[in-house]
Amino acid sequence: MDREIVKKVAHLARLELSESELNAITNKLTLVLQHFEAISQVNTEGVIPLVTPVDIEYRFREDVVEGDISVDEVMQNAPSRQGNLFKVPPVI
Repeated sequence: MDREIVKKVAHLARLELSESELNAITNKLTLVLQHFEAISQVNTEGVIPLVTPVDIEYRFREDVVEGDISVDEVMQNAPSRQGNLFKVPPVI
């Protein structure tokens, strides 16, 4: 890992790093990348990718509509509303 790359990423992340922090992070990232290089050398040919380490039987069910609720019921817990809409503070 190159110090300039770490400086660029820190700049993009809006982080201010001291020289000692920059050196420490560069060293740590270099070690992490070395571990990934070692892992990438493992032969995985014929290994089926897993989502979890154990077999899971998924039990799907049909969606069933159990009834409608009115707009007033939906909006009864709204802290503020405007017509049939939730009223929220503006986001800038």
